[in-house]
Amino acid sequence: MSRATRTTTARRGRRPGAPDTRAAILDAARELFATGGFAGTSVRAVAAAAGVDPALVHHYFGSKDDLFVAALQLPVDPRVILAPVLAEGPDGAGERILRVMLSVWDDADHRLPLLAMARGLLEPTGERLMSQGFLPVVIEPLGQALGIDHPETRMPLFASQVVGLIMLRYVLEAEPLASMPVDDVVAALAPTLQRYLTGDLDFLE
Repeated sequence: MSRATRTTTARRGRRPGAPDTRAAILDAARELFATGGFAGTSVRAVAAAAGVDPALVHHYFGSKDDLFVAALQLPVDPRVILAPVLAEGPDGAGERILRVMLSVWDDADHRLPLLAMARGLLEPTGERLMSQGFLPVVIEPLGQALGIDHPETRMPLFASQVVGLIMLRYVLEAEPLASMPVDDVVAALAPTLQRYLTGDLDFLE
């Protein structure tokens, strides 16, 4: 291979150090989101901590919301897998969302990274990741996409049931919930989830 050919090939390939750059951005984002919350963390701050230009953060991850989801290191993007569920509207959405969530958690290929994320919520910085990150970036937009009223109130109530289920069934493996068949879990919890989504809540005007 001639020198000119080698030069052309090198220019067309991935820029040297790119994987390390992406990893550095994610490391910086995880730390800043955990300590400063979603609202208190800017793309510019993440770029500065990673030692890169802010444009490079957008190049790799797009929006700040996308960067946050990537920093969680989830095996699936909940916004993507739930999109078909949301498209069907609010009626019956509680059961549909619950079934999708259970199918993801019961997938052996997904279990370890999901457990790591869930256990991270129990750490001192986990509160910020949930209340100032996951709720406004992932959970509340689900309610907005469904077109329900008061999503800022309904969706945290919805999340309280889902997070409690995850902790008891998958993290703590508390019986009988840990070994309960999916259909039984759905039968027990879906009505409550649906009530939080569309039911009458006396304190909401």
